[in-house]
Amino acid sequence: MKADVTLKTLVVAMALIIAVCGCKKDDAPAAGEGSDAAPVKAIKLSYANFPPAPTFPCVQMERWKDEVEKRTGGAVEINTYPGGSLLEAKDMMDGVISGQADIGCLCMAYQPGRFVVTNALSLPLGIEDAATGSKALLKLYQQFEPEEFADVKVLAMFTTAPSNIMSKKPVRTAADMKGVNLRASGGAARILEAWGANQVGMPMSETPEALQKGVVEGLFSSLEVMKDFKYADICKYVTMTDTVVYPFAVVMNRQKWQSLPEDVKAVMEDMIEEQSLWTGEYMDEHVNESMEYSTGEQGVEVIELSAQDKAELDAMLAPMVVEWIQQNSAEIDTQAIITAIKEYISSE
Repeated sequence: MKADVTLKTLVVAMALIIAVCGCKKDDAPAAGEGSDAAPVKAIKLSYANFPPAPTFPCVQMERWKDEVEKRTGGAVEINTYPGGSLLEAKDMMDGVISGQADIGCLCMAYQPGRFVVTNALSLPLGIEDAATGSKALLKLYQQFEPEEFADVKVLAMFTTAPSNIMSKKPVRTAADMKGVNLRASGGAARILEAWGANQVGMPMSETPEALQKGVVEGLFSSLEVMKDFKYADICKYVTMTDTVVYPFAVVMNRQKWQSLPEDVKAVMEDMIEEQSLWTGEYMDEHVNESMEYSTGEQGVEVIELSAQDKAELDAMLAPMVVEWIQQNSAEIDTQAIITAIKEYISSE
């Protein structure tokens, strides 16, 4: 009898053990515990940029990459390609549209005929710094939604700081600019022509040699290049014209954007304004650092034009805005665009 009771007890105990094990088998494993399921693969994206790694467009690229990877918890992995290693400057937009790169950073000033609306920011409208320019550019894009961006997703927009003259010999007056050969992007040709200087187009990477050989006597650009490209070693004079800024955009292939999970899209959407403003502020700070280095360590002289000379140079550029309005009015509401930009600037 005692043996029967013991046997029954063992049978009940075994049944309970089997039941418990069976329940455990059906439960999903807790996060971080062992599982037979394959780990989720990160979404890999390529990001192309055209200037060298130390420059501000690439600094903002690396910052955006780090923030996206962090905020998505590693769900996105971004490979960056600075220095034109994947796409060159003028190939950037078409390269992103065709899928050669998932993301690209471009300077619209290199193709003024293609990016008419956003290139209005590169007109002499009195934008004093990159922070103001970047805010104005993003607002301009959001308000007018130019069709040239229809095939991409815009992830950020920002501008350079205002352009000034860096030269081997001093430019102290408006008259001193006559006949001076200056390296500048194509968008600056009209400005230098109005001042009587000569615009020479060439990549930034070729400019140091051109300066040493006397092909050009200086350059017209924002002042961070004095340190980034070591122009302070050659150009010992900076003439403050604070003339124009140049617009940049970061864009993603439209099909790639549409394929992303909604939570990843939300992270990138949330960063559009933040990244644009961060880059403008970084640019202004970096220009200040560059000039402290140039004057403090390289003995560069900063030349402030007289009020009369500055007014004379500005007056020479006034017709550019009128010409832009007239030349593009058949396709877009140019007057509304200029009015909007001035309102953005005055609100800062």
